[in-house]
Amino acid sequence: MKSLAELADYVDEAARTATEIPQISDTRVLSVEEAYAVQALSMQRRYARGEKRIGIKMGLTSRAKMIQVGVSDVTWGRLTDAMREEEGGVVSMANYVHPRVEPEIAFLIKTPLSGTVSALEAMSAVEAVAPALEIIDSRYKAFKFDVGDVIADNSSSSGFVVGTWHSPETDISNLGMVLSINGRPQEIGSTAAILGHPVRSLVAAARMVASAGEELKPGDIVLAGGATAAIPMDVGQSVLLEVENLGQIGFNIGA
Repeated sequence: MKSLAELADYVDEAARTATEIPQISDTRVLSVEEAYAVQALSMQRRYARGEKRIGIKMGLTSRAKMIQVGVSDVTWGRLTDAMREEEGGVVSMANYVHPRVEPEIAFLIKTPLSGTVSALEAMSAVEAVAPALEIIDSRYKAFKFDVGDVIADNSSSSGFVVGTWHSPETDISNLGMVLSINGRPQEIGSTAAILGHPVRSLVAAARMVASAGEELKPGDIVLAGGATAAIPMDVGQSVLLEVENLGQIGFNIGA
């Protein structure tokens, strides 16, 4: 049986080389604690290669997804500078295995935040909010996994695009969102689908980073979680997200 460090090497190499791998759960079912240990160890490899942690992403932020995966809490993963894609630019499919895109809200952190906080306290630590697109990419075969698999694989975090930043006073509780591919709407939703209000995701983020001995630092980006189902990506597509009161962002997909 592979050690947690060996499993960290396994998932990191898959992400680094964009290679599909068999599920860890095929041979070993990881507890949530073990899975987060694997994630942390795999991220240490990235940092050693020169990547810098610039924030976190939240996952399973809809009740339906929690029930589907069989968990009672949200998940989280780390974002690095190497994951950031250019708004309006070209995203290369060669960097991903099974990429899917989903609409999100991003928070820019102004003051340190961690631990048990209220929604008001969480928002007081926010510099700005923006529309965002996350590219999730499970490296596992057939995009299938259990909760231990997905957490170990950095909660499928692999790429993201952030749009124009807006005042933190902006009401983000129930904003309409339309995700289009090649000009055709594919998913229509609301920011309210993110735990009922995206700020709840930020509250959860503060709690969860603290449990790992970390904190949200000034300049960090927090992706609040998908507001709709994620859409599979393909070469030649043009992705556009329009968010009520926050504008639009997008990218094109190349080989």
